[in-house]
Amino acid sequence: MAKPVHIKICGLKTRDDIAAAAEAGARWIGLVHFEKSPRHVSLEDGRALVEAAGEIAPSLETVVLLVNPTPEEAVEVADALGVDHIQLHGSEGNDVLAAIRKLRPVGEVWKALPVSERSDLEAVKAYPAADRFLFDAKPPTDASRPGGLGHSFDWSVVEGFACDRPWLLAGGLTPENVTEAVRVTKAPGVDVSSGVEAEKGVKSAEKIKAFCQAVRG
Repeated sequence: MAKPVHIKICGLKTRDDIAAAAEAGARWIGLVHFEKSPRHVSLEDGRALVEAAGEIAPSLETVVLLVNPTPEEAVEVADALGVDHIQLHGSEGNDVLAAIRKLRPVGEVWKALPVSERSDLEAVKAYPAADRFLFDAKPPTDASRPGGLGHSFDWSVVEGFACDRPWLLAGGLTPENVTEAVRVTKAPGVDVSSGVEAEKGVKSAEKIKAFCQAVRG
């Protein structure tokens, strides 16, 4: 029997978003704390969302997405929000992850890695402190933010890759293509943001439901 594919819905901004993700069967919800993103949430709003998640579906795991924070900043934000896990989506080195782990031994520290070719996957070796990885599409050189751009990459570069830690496939996933993406990559998890939006930064409950159904075939 095939193992279930775990789902993360990222960039949530409302209580309804959380309810939709929970009802559709997501394992994780992601909150973006990065002002350049249309999905940015303040500490105050984010804390309210984390509390709402606990009320709506206590089993939901919460993740905060940060870009190039110091270890101290990452822990301060995560603790202020009350999230379970920290996801780093910038150019952070392993030393930052290791320092976060030392400062905050609870929860996981995730690292997003930009991918466009097979050799990019070798970067996992540079991050022994990472608990989990996201393989995301490499952003254009002129992009103002490192993810959430709706860009995908050639999934065949991940096919057969043996990662020594859990990972999620990200980048340009939608209800229409995620079934094929999982088939090709055998991803144990998937992460979606723009692919389940009605417009930039605004989630669609219908698309969230369709995405999760497509993941499960």
